[in-house]
Amino acid sequence: MALEEKREKRPPVTPMMIEEEAALRNGSRGLPPGPWAEAAGPRPRTTERHIAVHKRLVLGFAVSILALLAVTMIAVLLSVRFEECGAAADGPPRAGGNGSLSGAARQPPVAGQPPGRPEEEARGGEAAEEEEEEEEEEEWQRRRELPPWARPRLPRHLRPLHYNLMLSAFMENFTFSGEVNVQLEVRNASRYIVLHAHRMHIEAVRVAEDKLAGGVRVARTFFYPQTQVFVVVLNRSLEVQKSYNLKIIYNALIENELLGFFRSSYVLHGERR
Repeated sequence: MALEEKREKRPPVTPMMIEEEAALRNGSRGLPPGPWAEAAGPRPRTTERHIAVHKRLVLGFAVSILALLAVTMIAVLLSVRFEECGAAADGPPRAGGNGSLSGAARQPPVAGQPPGRPEEEARGGEAAEEEEEEEEEEEWQRRRELPPWARPRLPRHLRPLHYNLMLSAFMENFTFSGEVNVQLEVRNASRYIVLHAHRMHIEAVRVAEDKLAGGVRVARTFFYPQTQVFVVVLNRSLEVQKSYNLKIIYNALIENELLGFFRSSYVLHGERR
């Protein structure tokens, strides 16, 4: 009887205790089923706040793509505009850096000459030069050779010995005028002088052996945009082992891009210089 009295008396098992034990095994807080158990249950991770943040990110990405497309279109339009301006600058004669007109524009009209005739003569001269150029190219084609101005590198029949360059810049309209004298040594006889030039207007070209011998007559000059060269065609070939002086007077724009004689600016203390 003593041993039986010493044993602990266990409380009777109730349905509530069974439910709490089952809840603990399932990982919940042991709350009985009801509104409190539903409130304490796990919630989904994706909330309305997260959805709003995702919408903002998508909207920002779309706006950045549209801005990038707009900037690209503006850059393409500006590059096309620069090319058109460069083509216009290479074409008709324009005023020089000091405001003076060049070439035929400076020539006064002859007495008794009807208006518009200088333009007609200029057009006729350009047509004749184009025909001569085509004939020369056909001749080079018959030889199965490229003309000197169509080759990727300058011809080697002339060797420059010395350059004397003078420039006058005019910042009020961003133009300049220049004069260059090049001393040339003739290695192989030729009547062509080819040198690099681009987006310039040539006012005058002179070729002379020396002061006593006089000049060599220039038949014509032309630009060849494919290789960006300027060609001087002489009436006769230059003699081998002699030196000649090439003088070119020209004017052009001070470019707004990284080409030739160009301009640039910077800002210091809020002032553009």
